[in-house]
Amino acid sequence: MKHLLITLIALMFTFGAVLPANAADDESESGAALPRMAAMRSSLVNARSGPGSRYPIEWVYKQKGAPVEITAEFELWRKIKDWEGSESWVHKAMLMSNRRYVRVVNPGENNIYAKPDKEARVIAKVEDGVVGAVEQCPTPEGMCLLKFDNVKGWMPRSVLFGIYDKEVIK
Repeated sequence: MKHLLITLIALMFTFGAVLPANAADDESESGAALPRMAAMRSSLVNARSGPGSRYPIEWVYKQKGAPVEITAEFELWRKIKDWEGSESWVHKAMLMSNRRYVRVVNPGENNIYAKPDKEARVIAKVEDGVVGAVEQCPTPEGMCLLKFDNVKGWMPRSVLFGIYDKEVIK
């Protein structure tokens, strides 16, 4: 009986150590899934080379609402990847995740359509680098309804950074 109890305790420690490590692959320190999208809370965000204020500032983001992908977490710091693929660390207070934003990444002028169809009437044009709020992306393919200041219209996901492939936002 004593031998059986020792074996059970050893198995509990073995599997107990394995299970949390596997669960950590899908969740972060905060409990939120990784990777995930967020956006810059301010028009002045310091991007650092590591997770802490003692690390040097690599560059400064100056576009409020600019979308980024959070790829890792360390305490109060988030490792982000931007629309160009650059990675850095920012304090979590400088990010917002309650509202989704996209950045137009296709060079030149891009059409905004009245309906989710490339044959629909073009209601406006935006240059690459412009940031807009996501109203909805109702299907895994196709277009998303976006709001740029006072203009609301549809754009193809292929010209946007800030939405995952096949992601549906309602």
